[in-house]
This record gives sequence, C-alpha cells and structure tokens, in this order.
Amino acid sequence: MFTLQMKKIVLACALLFCAVSAFADEGMWMINTIDRVLEKRMKAAGLKLDAKVLYDEEQESLSDAVVALAFGCTGSMISNDGLMITNHHCAYSDIHALSTLGHNYLEDGFWAMRRDEELPVKGQAIYFLKKIFDVTDEVTALRQEFDAEHKPMAMRRVYKQIEEKYAQVYEGQGELICSSYYNGNKYYMALYQVYRDVRLVAAPPVSVASFGGDTDNWEWPQHKGDFAIYRIYTAPDGSPAEYAPENVPMHPRKILKITQEGLKDGDFTMVIGYPGRTNRYASSYAVEEILQIQNPIQAQFRLDQMKIIDKWMNEDVALRLKYADRYFSLSNVQEIREGEIYCYNRFGVVDAKRTEEQQLQKWLGNSDLIFRLGQKYEDVAGINQQIVYFQETLVRGTNLHRYANALFRGDTVLANKELEKLDMRVERDLMRYALGQFFKHVRPAYWGEYLTGLHQRFGGDVDAMLNEVFDGHVHDALTSCKIVAFNEKRDEIEAGVSKNSLEKEYKNAVYRMKLARKQPMYPDANSTMRITYGKVCPLEPRDAVSLASRTRTAGVLEKYNADDYEFTLKPDFRELLLQHPDVPVNFLTNNDITGGNSGSPVLNAKGELVGLAFDGNKESLAGDTYFVESMNRCICVDIRYVLWLLRDYAHMDELLTEIL
Repeated sequence: MFTLQMKKIVLACALLFCAVSAFADEGMWMINTIDRVLEKRMKAAGLKLDAKVLYDEEQESLSDAVVALAFGCTGSMISNDGLMITNHHCAYSDIHALSTLGHNYLEDGFWAMRRDEELPVKGQAIYFLKKIFDVTDEVTALRQEFDAEHKPMAMRRVYKQIEEKYAQVYEGQGELICSSYYNGNKYYMALYQVYRDVRLVAAPPVSVASFGGDTDNWEWPQHKGDFAIYRIYTAPDGSPAEYAPENVPMHPRKILKITQEGLKDGDFTMVIGYPGRTNRYASSYAVEEILQIQNPIQAQFRLDQMKIIDKWMNEDVALRLKYADRYFSLSNVQEIREGEIYCYNRFGVVDAKRTEEQQLQKWLGNSDLIFRLGQKYEDVAGINQQIVYFQETLVRGTNLHRYANALFRGDTVLANKELEKLDMRVERDLMRYALGQFFKHVRPAYWGEYLTGLHQRFGGDVDAMLNEVFDGHVHDALTSCKIVAFNEKRDEIEAGVSKNSLEKEYKNAVYRMKLARKQPMYPDANSTMRITYGKVCPLEPRDAVSLASRTRTAGVLEKYNADDYEFTLKPDFRELLLQHPDVPVNFLTNNDITGGNSGSPVLNAKGELVGLAFDGNKESLAGDTYFVESMNRCICVDIRYVLWLLRDYAHMDELLTEIL
C-alpha cells in the first residue's frame, strides 16, 4: 500500500478528562502471514493474545470460528451446535427467498423457537478455512510454460491444473481455491471445508435490522440491529452434506466467546473476515477513470432505476416484496458510487496518487512507464465510457435477460419461472428508461442490426420503440448490441499494448519498490481471510462536527417517524424501546474493512466477540483505492443489542442459553 504521511489525531474526551489516539493501522493483513513485526505492532496497540491464537493449522484458533458465506459476506460460529451469526443484510436474499405474502419474514422477522422450525436455505454455502499454503513457484512455472506455448486463457488453465493437483493430495478433505496476491507476484492455495445444509434460525424485521434504511446507509450515527443467525447441519457422521431431514447440527472446531462487558473509546479491536476487492495499488489514472467515467454514470442510472422501482413498491405491497432484494442491491451500489465520487474529490485522491507516482518515478529512473500508462488511459477513455453506458442500460438496466433468453431457446417452463419473479409493469418502465438512455449516449456504430432498424422505424420515439420490444422482441433488443464490438474497437485503439497490461506493470513496479525499501505491505483484498486491527473511536467528519462513538436505543426513538417507511417501528417494539432507552446499539472503530467484511466478528483484545461489522461511513468510501486515515470508520452492531433483541423482543431464551 502507498505510504501515507502519518498525522497524529488527538480527540479530546471532556467528560472523561482524557485523550484517545485515533490512529487506524491501515491494512487488511493475511492472517496466515502475521510476522513478529506485525504481532509486535498489534500488541503495542493493545492485543493481549499471541499470533498463534489467531491462526494455527495444527491447533484450534480464532480463525477456525470465522467463515465465508459463499465469499460474499463473513460470519462466525457462536455455539457448539452450529449456530452462525452474520449481518441481516447478508441474509437478506435468503430471507427474501423464504418470504411470501402470508409469511413475510422481511417485514415481520423470523424466530425459530425450536430446531424443527428452522428453515432450510437453498443455495447457501459456508466455507471454513482449514489451511493455506504458498504455491508461488509452481504457479509461476506453469504460467511460463503456458505463455511459451501461447495457450489461450493461460491463467485459468494454470488455476485449474494446480487445483486439480492438490485436490488429489487432499482428496475428501474439502475444496481447494488458488488465489493471486500482490498482482500475481505471490500465489496461495486455500483448503476449505464447505457446508451446504444451512438453516435460518433468527432474523429481526427490516424495521429493526435496517432501521434508517437508505437515509442512514453509510452515515453516522446509525441505529441498526443488523444481524441474522443460521445453523449449519451435517450428515449424522459429522461430514458436510446436502440438506436432509436426518442431518444433525454441526460441531465446529472453535466458537467465539461472547462478552457483554462492552468497550470504551481507545479500546483495542480487531476484525477477522473475508474482504472482497480493493485496488489500493491502483494508479492515479485508474482512479481518475473511476471518478470521471464509471461512477457518475453508475450512480445516476441506479438512482433513476431506484426511483422507478420505488414508485411501484409504494403502490403495491406484493410488489414491494417481489422487488425488495433488487432494490436493496441497487441502493447499496448507488450510494457507494456516489460516496466514492464525494471522497475522491474531497480528499484529492487523484493528486495524492500523483504525488506517490513522483516517488515511484524517481525510483524507476529513466523508465517512461508512468507516461505511457497515462497516455493509454487517455486513448481509451472514449470507448470505455461507451462500454459503461451499454452495461448500465441494456446489460443490467432491467431484469429481463433470463426471461428473454429462456423464451428465445423455447424453454417456456423456465421463462415462466423467471416471469414469476418479475412484474412487467416495472420492467416496462425500466426498459423505457434503458432504451432512452442507450440511444442518447451510445453511438450508432455500436447499436447492432435490430436496434438500428428499431430506431429508424420509429424515428427515435422511445414509447413506440418500447411497444415493439414488448411485443415479442425483448431478446432482440437486449442482444442486438454486443460487448464484442466494443472490445474490438478498444483492441484497435490499444494497438497491442493494453491499458490493463500497463496498469499491471505499474503495480509490479510499486511492489518491487516497496520490497527494495523494506516497507510493510499487505496485498489487495481478494475474498481471502484477512485481519485488521484498530480502536473504538469517535468521528469528526467535518469542521466543528464531533460525533460520539456509540449509539443507544434512545436514538431509535428520536428518529422514529410513523410516516416514513425507513424510520417506522412496529408498535410492540416501540413500546419496548420506551421502557429500555439505554441499550447499546451501534459503535465505531477505525478498523480497515471493505465489502465482504459485512458480518465479520469484531473482537476485543482478548479475542472475545463484542460486535459485528456491518457498514462504513461516507467519509471512508475512497477506501477501495485509497485509505484516508483520519476518516476511516467501521460501523458495528453491539453484541449486547443482539442479545437484548433475542431476549426481550424475540423471547428466544433457549437460544440464548445455547449461545451464552
């Protein structure tokens, strides 16, 4: 990671007559490569455990209790009978799939009082890391061999071959995944035990789990009960198995101890999880492309699509349930893209990257790599913008692709199943918007035969074109314009030297420079297990604004608005809050996280579970490419709020006995 100039941030705590350091130790460190230097830094920050307790292939360790939910979110084991806790928003799609109008678990919540009431979840997979080992030399040799033979898709073949080799070595012990680190300078193989009989146990209603909705998303303060609990089942002999009534709860190797002591400002915290993707070593030109081309289009188009869906959701309760998952996904990405634009501009990320590139240029000497990289981004800017417009309109602007493709293949059974998931009134409005934006922004040279003829026949009248499309030509409209046309044009412009290849060369130069200077480095996130450490601390997001590090149930009542869906409460829950205004709800740390960390356990200095990571603040949204130390925050649900909800709201006394 590029070195940032350290600035000491001292936050005065007048009531406590003390000061708390707000340093965030940047880095999503590989948990299997914690060296003495990193361990020493963590202990200096407050860790009271040895590194062996965090990760150990031979003996049980904290990492054994942390799992990946199909590498989209993180969870942790909290009982010897297979209970696993994560975020509600990680379970959202599962809860949505299980819900009906008669049993709307999103709106009403779900509480299994007995094990025979737990609901099987289709398609979920829980990954336990068993071991991870270095295969760099083997992968490099294979890569060179395939490159010399000019075999297509060389890296895909390399991964397949190396994974098949070790699958024989570890036959019957789990699934193997090889991953690239440090931009292909290192490769590690991970062995996972995978469980697929997963059942929903507990989930609060969205009015609790997502209180504040989109308005509070990426903001602070928040008051969300963002948790859900699953139970993992195995075959009677303890081995992983598909769902079967005779399966039994699994007995994990390690569970996390829950503490109800709570934390105060300055207390040590660490997060273990599976962060998805970061691009911290990206060039200034890559960030500029995101800022100027990609994000403005994605943020605006998603916002407009949300408005279309929201209008229908507000008119029809059944349609709200049908499109809840789609709207949820749109909203999260839209706010991220908008927040990235804000942060890149506010914190001058492009200029900061260019300052770092000046240092790299000095180290490179006479190399013209950085100049050529900048020139290449300039050359392909126009075609890349066209690709984004195409992807945001006809590729993902509606939900009709699977339905249209099934009809085209003559598979009416599958088409009808896909149609059941959709409302054609909504899809028609989305298609109207997609067609209008496509013809407005994408050049005619890329329209394809059908769309060109459509536009000519109706003189660009969007409503007239829409009528024909919905009269049996949905597939034609969605496939007339093909990504291959854009790629061919980009290849022509790049003239044999691609932007991506130069960006890779740039990142390799950064890697070599840091190695030469013996600077600590962590690889970009890639959905493998990482550990970060930091502290509980408040936030000063703007001049003269200071925000405390913790929220209470009193804040839920303060935000309550019966006329606003995002801030409404069920009457019984509101009555309960009136009786308990001082329950801890959410808290802030400065741990370094990103997407995929959702649901990650937040642990104290002794490795005890104190909360779940579920969000970041708006001011930290440059984080995928640049870490702003003074502003980075991780928003966590306090485990005491989870326990209180289970006890006082859901009355799940038996479950609490099992957990505690």
